[in-house]
Amino acid sequence: MPKKYLPRLRSVRSAQCFPFIEVTWLNGEHGAIDLSGPISTFKFYEPLRNNSELFQTVRLGEFGTDIVWDGDLDMSADTLRRLADEQTGQTMSAEGFRSWRERNAHTLDTAAKALGLSRRMVAYYEQGEKPIPRVVALATRALELA
Repeated sequence: MPKKYLPRLRSVRSAQCFPFIEVTWLNGEHGAIDLSGPISTFKFYEPLRNNSELFQTVRLGEFGTDIVWDGDLDMSADTLRRLADEQTGQTMSAEGFRSWRERNAHTLDTAAKALGLSRRMVAYYEQGEKPIPRVVALATRALELA
């Protein structure tokens, strides 16, 4: 089994638009990441939801493998890499998703049922209005192999 390398960060700062951060990876890549998904979903991040001042305290963790905020809040670089890949379409593009649906003769309804999603979410993914999560991309591949 190949050795897995954890993504590492060189720098992080809050972007002007809350709740985005700007990161630079150890390999030199850089970009903005929207953290609204995890912040609005997980109770752990509740202190960040409506507190842009707390959000702006973001800084790099000790070894570059996470980011931290005041109040003992943190997020792993692995999670940030996944979010970055999803948000830039590297996990699966809208065009790739549409191609999968058409190749398998799925309507929006049958694709939604096969993936355990709502029809609306399938439409969002196909139109590029929402990033396609890694788990959905993997599910499309698994369904093609079945």
